[in-house]
Amino acid sequence: MSGLRPAIRRTGATAGQRRSVGFASLGLVLFLIAMRAPIGIVLLLVSFVGVWSATGFQVAWGMARAIPFDFIANWSFSAVPMFLLMGFIASNGGLTSGLFDAMRIVLRRVPGGPACAGVGACALFSAASGSSVATSAAMSRIAVPEMLKAGYDKALATGTIASAGTLGSLIPPSILMIVYGIFAQVSVGKLFLAGFIPGALSTIMYMSMIMIRAKLNPKLAPTIDYNPPREERIQAFKEVWPLPTLILGVLGGIFFGVMTPTEAGAVGASIAMLIAAFRRTLTLAVIKAAVRDAAIGTSTIFIIAVGATMFTAFLGLTGVPRVISGAMLSIASDKYTLIVMIAVIYVLLGMFIEGIGIMLLTLPIIYPLLQQANVDMIWFGIIVVKLLEIGMVTPPVGLNCYVISSSLKGVAPLSTVFRGAFAFVLTDLVTLALLIAFPIITLWLPNIAG
Repeated sequence: MSGLRPAIRRTGATAGQRRSVGFASLGLVLFLIAMRAPIGIVLLLVSFVGVWSATGFQVAWGMARAIPFDFIANWSFSAVPMFLLMGFIASNGGLTSGLFDAMRIVLRRVPGGPACAGVGACALFSAASGSSVATSAAMSRIAVPEMLKAGYDKALATGTIASAGTLGSLIPPSILMIVYGIFAQVSVGKLFLAGFIPGALSTIMYMSMIMIRAKLNPKLAPTIDYNPPREERIQAFKEVWPLPTLILGVLGGIFFGVMTPTEAGAVGASIAMLIAAFRRTLTLAVIKAAVRDAAIGTSTIFIIAVGATMFTAFLGLTGVPRVISGAMLSIASDKYTLIVMIAVIYVLLGMFIEGIGIMLLTLPIIYPLLQQANVDMIWFGIIVVKLLEIGMVTPPVGLNCYVISSSLKGVAPLSTVFRGAFAFVLTDLVTLALLIAFPIITLWLPNIAG
């Protein structure tokens, strides 16, 4: 990237002209993404054409050859396919099959018990998945039919799983946290630690909201007489042991310093396969499906990340990040005002753009001003993940809502899922306010771990 600056100067373009090209390119990217064009391809093409127009084809081609190789060669990124593989093995191998039943037994006496059980099951599944979409897709086919059978409102049933599925981004291990940690140059292990309490807080806030609504309006979540015999309860809890074993093996190894997050991904995938083999659910079909899904997920993430890296290099040369950062810093009187401004931008972008894309598009622009304002990047990382969670259930793009609607074809239209998720979005905003107002919620565990 440093070699591009002299090339730009040789073109004779003024700083103002370069900024104009940069802002025009940024506007074009946002427009194309809003039109549902593939974000990775958009970023790659716009950045390539932008550098070509400013410096010439040879420089643009050199960037296109060098950046993808340098980026993917980053050892830390090997954690992404491994954690995805771990999650798909756990899901396809039946390691998560008893979660909802066990949580339903534990929470059978509380108002809205099955919905709360869905939230709890999603939270536990998240610790093995790391993906919000995978969590929502898996739990929708288990929890939603049970809630509808109990007479639950369709909007509440589908909105619960769509929203609780977003916990896959916040509860470690999280793919979003890995990508953020690499781009923001902070410890992924500390980010995992920082996500625990906010993840638990989000889970508790969701359950509390459901219980309050069920108490105020029993028609939404009718009380059911569910008291399974002792043998059934024992059997349900016997089915749950694989997931806690997997979670303890992976996250325990990270937190006690036995292995790095990168190593933990490979260990986690191995443990998941061993447990599935022990339970005799590790078939060739399961392995093929898990490898295929992990490869597709990794490819998607890498294409977006490479495109964002190239676009970042291009924007940096035009000076756009400095202009935007300076403007925002002149308006914000303190770091809390700055965080609120960024939060508003993220919520608006989240209505139209997928989470990883938003993060990689905005980080190069806001990173310098966050440093100037002395914002703790671990704390900010958890705030970012929480904001991206909200974007996953807000219309018109809300990916998790699309996943629920397509997984349950004919059960609930997309509008019903969005309507059900609205109360959870409001709950998320309260949780977000707590995380911003009290950084200790996020930073306590990373601080005591050193």
